[in-house]
Amino acid sequence: MELLNVQAVSKTYGSGEAAVKALKNVSFTVPKGEFVAVVGESGSGKSTLLNMIGALDTPTRGKVFIDGKDTFAMKEKNLTIFRRRNIGFIFQSFNLIPELTVEQNIIFPVLLDYQKPDSRYLEELLTVLDLKERRNYLPSQLSGGQQQRVAIGRALITRPALILADEPTGNLDTQNSSEVISLLKEASQKYEQTIIMITHNRSIAQTADRILQVSDGVLTDFGRCRE
Repeated sequence: MELLNVQAVSKTYGSGEAAVKALKNVSFTVPKGEFVAVVGESGSGKSTLLNMIGALDTPTRGKVFIDGKDTFAMKEKNLTIFRRRNIGFIFQSFNLIPELTVEQNIIFPVLLDYQKPDSRYLEELLTVLDLKERRNYLPSQLSGGQQQRVAIGRALITRPALILADEPTGNLDTQNSSEVISLLKEASQKYEQTIIMITHNRSIAQTADRILQVSDGVLTDFGRCRE
């Protein structure tokens, strides 16, 4: 079942001689539950692509469908609600709220949506992420790897259809990087999450189901890493 459909997306910044074509007619689809790695050099357009998929920026041309919904056809208020409920974001810099505990950071998106957290699912996530003993810790009391696990929990708590991870291991050492990638793969398999992950690390990219490369705004699909 197709979860993501990117149709002929282009993005140009500026105009005339100063115009920069960040994305050039990019098209691809991703089925539900697939773990996709996007690789490319700095400035290649991969972060721009992630922003288009996550509806954080608008394309110059093209469409993005998530679970059959045309995101850029939505009114801003509806898009904000759709994004909050259907897309989870994981950033390289963690972006945790320093005054909130581990548990409070994880459930924050649910509270933002004026919903009540699913206590059973929260306990399951804390166990899977090995954060149960640190649920009342502040981010400053955690290691980098633990902070990224909190960020993963925050992305998973709303049970989004799609998770977008922008260099999720960029600030981590080798051991913590391996643990974070294992957690993302487990989320993809256990919770049927569709994951799009940007990474500079080719060995990490090889752990995904499929690799896409963006170079000078052009996307190349290298297909599945394994059958």
